[in-house]
Amino acid sequence: MNTFQQIIYHSENSTAYITLNRSEKRNALGEILIQELKQALTQAESDKTIRVIVIRAAGKDFCAGADLAHLEKISQASILENIEDASQLAELFLQIRRISKPVIAAVHGRALAGGAGLASACDLIVATCSAQFAYTETRIGFVPALVSVIARRNLSEKIAFEWLTSARPISAEEALQAGFINRVCDENNLSEETAKMASQYLQVSASAVALTKRLLYQTDALSFEQSIKAAIDVNAIARLTEDCQQGINKFLVKP
Repeated sequence: MNTFQQIIYHSENSTAYITLNRSEKRNALGEILIQELKQALTQAESDKTIRVIVIRAAGKDFCAGADLAHLEKISQASILENIEDASQLAELFLQIRRISKPVIAAVHGRALAGGAGLASACDLIVATCSAQFAYTETRIGFVPALVSVIARRNLSEKIAFEWLTSARPISAEEALQAGFINRVCDENNLSEETAKMASQYLQVSASAVALTKRLLYQTDALSFEQSIKAAIDVNAIARLTEDCQQGINKFLVKP
């Protein structure tokens, strides 16, 4: 069991809750927080009692993005050191996509820059009605590079361009209309709405969800024909899983 400094980890109802707990820095993504998020995700993935993972935050904001003090420091390092540093956040985003279990972001307050990227890297997003998203990198001459890869997969080309370059705040309602988030709820109902979404995954096959998630993201980089072929493989694998065989048998023996 890991001991964490900047997150809180606990589980209930087959759900792992990972809470960003660096509120004095608006949960900015520094080296320690990124590493602890990766460790917590690994812990949740390996726990067979866990069916779904929730990433949420303490304090007023979900996440203010990269730790600017750290960026200033690392900018004085070599290009290779900067590539290694940028790779840490990239690995976190990839890990969320590769985990077999659904990952839900519960967003309140602001999710800025890398914070918007962290939320959008998750499979699902629930946000309060006053939540805001913004890619603020261009205000300081920085490029929303890593987060743009995910944003482009969540948004149309025109909307992605505007959001990534204008740095303007995006309301929860606008994000919902753009298909960027899944649910908007009242300020006081975030925990309840998130738990409700998580409970959906306690009622369905874990192996089927895992295979669907894998196929969904795998086909991002494939042609239509390649996607169909990948789907054939997943279809065949799904038929051999215990969940599918039991589900078919249960259906066939219904009175």
